[in-house]
Amino acid sequence: MPRALLSFLALLLCLSLAPLAATAQNTGLKAILQQYSGEVAKPGRQTVDTLIAALVASGDAAVPAFLQNWADREVYQRRTDGEFFYAEKQGDAYALTDIATGAPAGTAPAAEIEQIRPNGGVRRTISTALVQFQLSDPNIASRIAALDAIARSPSADQIEPLRASIETEQDPGVLARKKRLDGMLTASFGTTPEARIAAIGALSSELSVDVRAVLNQILTTRAGVAESLPEGANIARVLKPGKALTEAEAYARLVSAELAQPVQSREQIKAALTANLVDGAVGGVPLGQLVSEAGRDRAYAALAAEGLVPARVTAEDRAAALASHVFYEEYAEPDAAITGAAEDALGAVRTRVGLWQAVDFGLDSLSLASIYFLAAIGLAITFGVMGVINMAHGEFIMMGAYTGYVVQQLIPDYTLSLIVALPLAFVITFAAGVAMERLVIRWLYHRPLETLLATFGISIALQQLAKNIFGTQARPLTSPHWLDGAWIINDVAGIANIRIAIFVLALVFLCLILFILNKTRIGLEVRAVTQNPGMAASMGINPDKINMLTFGLGSGIAGIAGIAIGLYAQVTSEMGGNYIVQSFMTVVVGGVGNVWGTLAGAALIGILQKGIEWMNPSNTLAAQTYMILFIILFIQVRPKGIVALKGRAAGD
Repeated sequence: MPRALLSFLALLLCLSLAPLAATAQNTGLKAILQQYSGEVAKPGRQTVDTLIAALVASGDAAVPAFLQNWADREVYQRRTDGEFFYAEKQGDAYALTDIATGAPAGTAPAAEIEQIRPNGGVRRTISTALVQFQLSDPNIASRIAALDAIARSPSADQIEPLRASIETEQDPGVLARKKRLDGMLTASFGTTPEARIAAIGALSSELSVDVRAVLNQILTTRAGVAESLPEGANIARVLKPGKALTEAEAYARLVSAELAQPVQSREQIKAALTANLVDGAVGGVPLGQLVSEAGRDRAYAALAAEGLVPARVTAEDRAAALASHVFYEEYAEPDAAITGAAEDALGAVRTRVGLWQAVDFGLDSLSLASIYFLAAIGLAITFGVMGVINMAHGEFIMMGAYTGYVVQQLIPDYTLSLIVALPLAFVITFAAGVAMERLVIRWLYHRPLETLLATFGISIALQQLAKNIFGTQARPLTSPHWLDGAWIINDVAGIANIRIAIFVLALVFLCLILFILNKTRIGLEVRAVTQNPGMAASMGINPDKINMLTFGLGSGIAGIAGIAIGLYAQVTSEMGGNYIVQSFMTVVVGGVGNVWGTLAGAALIGILQKGIEWMNPSNTLAAQTYMILFIILFIQVRPKGIVALKGRAAGD
């Protein structure tokens, strides 16, 4: 083929493809921005919708980034040719970036560059359009952020993009949230009443706060007053003055609706009389007669008859006005079927929320009871077997917590340090308990007052020793990473993993102590000494040795409880004092010398404290006071506790 013919065909092909290339370019991001350059440079809330619709319809991959930068005010226009860029200030110039490709586009003096600053309304519109892209973004964080944005500012135009993204969603959690959000939007902005009612009915199985907010929004009411109920209004309820609202509030609504005259106060009447004082009289009533209520009434009535002041509203006038009008609340939603469905759904949701709140309350009470059981079980052993009122029991808890802290300083692995700290805390506090029993307690048996004073002095000494060693500030006792977070059942009920671990630890100790007391020789001897020390001694059991081991065991258990409590609360030298009162109440209420009694006492104290806190959450001191008063009354009714000790010791 001749070279000239080839050149002609190539030229013809280029000419034929040129219009197609121009068309493709005109539908791209840069072409659209140039076409709507005025709206981009100075966007307005009324004109920006057309521009955004064109950008979204273009399908250009660079559009989402542009919308985000536009909303963030990071788009600039070059004055010389009107082109738009991303720019970054570098000295007295700007480094430009191509909007379509993201490639460097040279620099420009600051005088040639103008920043585009959309106002708040335009930025909200841009954010709404940007959500359409983010709903299908490959990055799950972007999709979640888009759902958060829709939840914050829901609107009807978000329904279709949201539904389109549901078809391609792969993550189960995000998919469930998209479907729930779709139901919420449909309930509020559905195109037909049937669709809205169906969506509202589906929401009745949800528990989340945002679902309840949507239902409450549908059931929004406005107050109204009229001579009779308006025809066709969706009335929520009729209010009776003196019942649903006070007579003063009802009359104020009449005044606000300009259906009645305002009631004049004494100050207003006095001001009106003063303003109309003429030649020593007001309305023909001499000034000397105005010192009485009747004189002031005559003067004000005369002024009202002359039209100088508003007529005085009497009690009879107010009663007549209230009787001749009806007060009501009207739904903002005009469709009664929709509000009826919302009422039913909200009632079902509230019932489910109440049930799950009861479950959550039970979990919190169980968790607190576990803490009290761990803190009190050692005291129950020593107090029940030996009858010793050990006021230093809380300091053994503190010693266990500080043992855990020291171990964590030496072993950075929190899991390994916890494994080492638990038996070490038992050994240290067991030894401290044995030493305390041998050096002090054994000389004070059957002398409760001296024992109380001695152990109280030891507790103060141990607290001061801890302050000297560790200081007064709280020390961290960090839980392993696998105890972080919480077990979230739903939007209402949940419990922290560390509380679950404490409950499991309390359960383990319950089983262990029951095994020791019921299945081992030392347990048999402990129970024998508890029931009848004299008879036990005659059978060859050494009560002195049993008392020593029992006191050491109770102290050792307190040390392990200190680690568990330290993972949950602050580790300070005074932390034991926060649990000593509850521990004694737990033991006394449950029944002295009985493991099952201690468990029952811990459960009762935990439920009682959580219940009082729920009724009076802002005053913890009052909650403690009420709890102590309840315990005092309980002891008067059942002095031996919930589970009374059986056998000969029960009569002591």
